[in-house]
Amino acid sequence: MTLPLRAIAVFDVVARCCSLTKAAAELYVTPSAVSQQIHALELHLGTTLFKKAGRGVALTEAGERYHELISADVQRIHEATQRIRGFRSRDTLTVRTTPTLGNKWLLPRLHRFLDANPDVELRLNATTEPTDFSREAVDVEIRHGEGQWPGMFVEGLALERFIPVCAPSYAQEGSLEANELVHHRLIHSVKAQLQWPQWMTECGLPATGDWSRLLFDRSHMAIDAAVDGLGVALESHLMMWRELGDGRLVCPVRNAPVFELTTQWIVCPFDHLRKAKVQQFLDWLRQERQLWQAQFT
Repeated sequence: MTLPLRAIAVFDVVARCCSLTKAAAELYVTPSAVSQQIHALELHLGTTLFKKAGRGVALTEAGERYHELISADVQRIHEATQRIRGFRSRDTLTVRTTPTLGNKWLLPRLHRFLDANPDVELRLNATTEPTDFSREAVDVEIRHGEGQWPGMFVEGLALERFIPVCAPSYAQEGSLEANELVHHRLIHSVKAQLQWPQWMTECGLPATGDWSRLLFDRSHMAIDAAVDGLGVALESHLMMWRELGDGRLVCPVRNAPVFELTTQWIVCPFDHLRKAKVQQFLDWLRQERQLWQAQFT
């Protein structure tokens, strides 16, 4: 039976957009044409792939499973087609990174990598989801975690120092005792490895309390909230080196305890280390780490 390749490609776009209208705009066709392709694929598979969700659509359980199985292959076919058509005459390096590291640490430095490697086309994929290297076309990942991934090449990016920070307009540097923080709004990065209760315990304070809290699921949002004067955040100096360097953030606590952790790790299969573009990127990362350490540690 002939595979409905056009319908599969349309399905992948709709699954990503969760909208027939947005998918149609991306594909430069009408929503009706998109709907017809989805209907044809559902008939081919003998199952329903989408259900209505507000003004858009959502994947059914079967649709989610199908998309998981085909999405990486569709992406590989797309990239292979682009290469053959001549749109990718340069070598593409695909790097996956956490959103905060990508935004706060990698992006300000990328110009040096691009200048030193003009033949490499960089694709940066920012997500907290760990890469399945057996199915996804990712060359190397900078992953958040504890560094325990057996069978993979793993190298810590840097030893990070976690400190409480706020805008100087909110509280001046060294103007507070640790126990005074309970009277201020505490900004939480809910996925961070170091949380306020651990920091409070180290200071000899209760690990819980009637705190005024502001919670984010991304550290870069917590850092920006602190810069905007919304409260005191507990963050890594790896992620907020610019804000600390230019004075937009200060540590308001006198004699704050020092917490040092490695939370960001360079990860890839060992056979990826044979790729010249991966070695170029890793060499550059190590150079940038040395420059950062010399300036901010």
